[in-house]
Amino acid sequence: MARTMWARRAILAVVVAGTGVAAGRDCSACHKLHLTGGDFSAWRSDTGDWQNAGDAQLNPENEKLLVTRSGSGALVNGPTGRTVNLFSQQEFGDVRAHLEFVVAKDSNSGVYFQGRYEIQIFDSWRKPSTYPGIECGGIYERWDDKRKPQGFEGHSPRVNASRPPGQWQTLDVVFRAPRFDGTGRKIANARFEKVVHNGVLVHSDVELTGPTRASAYHDEKPLGPLMLQGDHGPVGYCNIWVAPAGPNPFFAFDNAVADAQHKTIESQVKLLKDLGYAGIGPHYTGPGPLTELLAELDKNDLQMFAAYTGINLDAGAQPYDPTLKEGMKVLAGRNAMLWIFAQSKQHKLSDPQGDARAVEILQDLADEAAKHRVRIALYPHNAFWLETVEDAVRIAEKVNRPNVGVTFNLCHWLRVSQSRDAKAVIEKALPRLFVVSINGADTDGKDWKTLIQTLDRGTFDMKGFLETLRDAGYTGPIGFQGYGIGGDAQDNLRRTMTAWEKHSQVLRGDVTPFGAPKRSP
Repeated sequence: MARTMWARRAILAVVVAGTGVAAGRDCSACHKLHLTGGDFSAWRSDTGDWQNAGDAQLNPENEKLLVTRSGSGALVNGPTGRTVNLFSQQEFGDVRAHLEFVVAKDSNSGVYFQGRYEIQIFDSWRKPSTYPGIECGGIYERWDDKRKPQGFEGHSPRVNASRPPGQWQTLDVVFRAPRFDGTGRKIANARFEKVVHNGVLVHSDVELTGPTRASAYHDEKPLGPLMLQGDHGPVGYCNIWVAPAGPNPFFAFDNAVADAQHKTIESQVKLLKDLGYAGIGPHYTGPGPLTELLAELDKNDLQMFAAYTGINLDAGAQPYDPTLKEGMKVLAGRNAMLWIFAQSKQHKLSDPQGDARAVEILQDLADEAAKHRVRIALYPHNAFWLETVEDAVRIAEKVNRPNVGVTFNLCHWLRVSQSRDAKAVIEKALPRLFVVSINGADTDGKDWKTLIQTLDRGTFDMKGFLETLRDAGYTGPIGFQGYGIGGDAQDNLRRTMTAWEKHSQVLRGDVTPFGAPKRSP
């Protein structure tokens, strides 16, 4: 491979280090499968004009074309940039992927997961967006000739992280395949759990209701090939590898992080980063503190999953925090959630007489939230009006907004429910189940001390519960509830992470498409 390309890749390696998409504690690197090298053996036989070269760079006589150098390791779609699409020999479901790419001026390509769901590759250097999803790193739109407009569900990256044409760039993705039951009925949508462009997080937890435009297949299946679009303009790819996606993202509530040694946002975020958590679920206390928290999380490549706040149904009461809509603007483009509980003194617990007012308030919030790509996850809470998962599902269905879903809170469910079989209630919550919270608990616990413990404690069958989530098709984030545990936060979180690494083995999925482990964990 040419020295110029090696040099660029060395620089890129520094940029992408610490993106949070690199192999984690589940040893995804053990199963890393490289799709680029000295030949096209990892790709299906119809390779058209694709070339295996040592490097690709702008043509000095025409910046809308690429020229290659001798060697191997870079896949370039021919002298004109108009050839067939490349398909991987192997098919994948959940996958963690890394790609490096270069485009000519004004050029266009795409990476299609399962040949169906596109992350756009485009020359977006200093260019305004013309529609959502057209930008480099965008999740391309779906298309329906019968709709007005015909394009829909495109997702722009929250930051334009593009480099100039002719410079090599990176893309790191965690993709979750759609889920199907035993009859073949889809029970969970595909989702891009994380997309990082040139070391910048540009998408998190974006669901796709179906294949994007120009996909190779219009159906949806558990497995499919990686596809590189080759007919839209000059592009080069190198250092493409895939690995198992690992278990669901695991984050901590802010009540699990704070103690006498961890009072500041900086110390709390550092603690989560050091222990391997994906991020945090904080209390909402206003736009200012939220801005400060997000800045610290961004510096550490962590996420804010859901901010806890509430509504009040009673006549004459403040319906919600008056700063909440301003807070939504702070969350714009992050696809983050608001955890919303509901209280009332005028209505009994779970009383449907309060539904109309709850729906009115939530539709108001949901419509504003949708402008900023913010979601609402209703939060069932013991002794609050919205007390059960069933209440949350009922209200979410009446609100009837795609950005309104529900939360399954293990400790509150155990406190309220007479059953200890979560299967039926989880299946009822899907497909509106946006987030799940867990903690160690005693199966017959009656108070918070027994119902909220570190994850390594308690008699509740956590492995069986996670298997239930898996079998139901849930692929979203899971948070650790730490309310009232007390003691040393670092010790609590360390022991909880150790237990998570053990319990979450059931969520790691099939690694056979990636071959035998390359090294031991």
